[in-house]
Amino acid sequence: SAIRSINDQSVGATAWFQSSAEAQALFYQAYNVARWMLDHDLTTMKTKKKRAVIVDIDETVLDNSPHQATMILRDSVFPAYWKEWVNAARAEALPGAVEFLQYAASKGVEVFYVSGRTQKDELEPTKKNLTTGGFPFADDAHLLLRSDQSSKEKWRQSIADKYHIVLLMGDNLNDFSKTFERKSVTDRAAEVKRLRDEFGKRFIVLPNPFYGEWESALFKYQPHLTPDQMNKLRKESLKGF
Repeated sequence: SAIRSINDQSVGATAWFQSSAEAQALFYQAYNVARWMLDHDLTTMKTKKKRAVIVDIDETVLDNSPHQATMILRDSVFPAYWKEWVNAARAEALPGAVEFLQYAASKGVEVFYVSGRTQKDELEPTKKNLTTGGFPFADDAHLLLRSDQSSKEKWRQSIADKYHIVLLMGDNLNDFSKTFERKSVTDRAAEVKRLRDEFGKRFIVLPNPFYGEWESALFKYQPHLTPDQMNKLRKESLKGF
């Protein structure tokens, strides 16, 4: 079936994410860099504002790969099983995440979780999941979830009004700036090149081979594509020699 074909394409990504030590190393690497940059900011930057770090949740601090695996094993596509997965509040912390955010908190830096999870249905289980996982600031004031719009820009602005934002961490370029939103594949690459000095400095990117704006760009932001159409566009994007 077309759904099985789509999921077959995700098997490699999911196996890599769950089984490779390389994936774990990339998370540790990202959180090590984050710690160095935070220390650098603490020692060199004079600011009257309180400091803050902004992190995305899914595939940045929490690991949802069991949900991805379940969709593959049961021949389903998103949003199948997502509600059950979030409500179970069983996502594990990704390597290095808790340690870094606890370190930030110990230095008087506040942590804001800016996420595309929904305020209405997903706030309570998300709070429970983060709290159980040992994450600091897992409270209503610091969990900024989606209500009416998907863009995270308004949350970033409201934090920037009161805080000196040291770092933004996420698996999707939309976690960093609205300049990446709804751009074509080519334009996203051009924006990354333009902002290349920010990566590893103020923007820390985490690996997510499952889903994201990269694929929306590949699909030219067309809603309601069938699995067959998705498969076609994925294959068409490949460059051989």
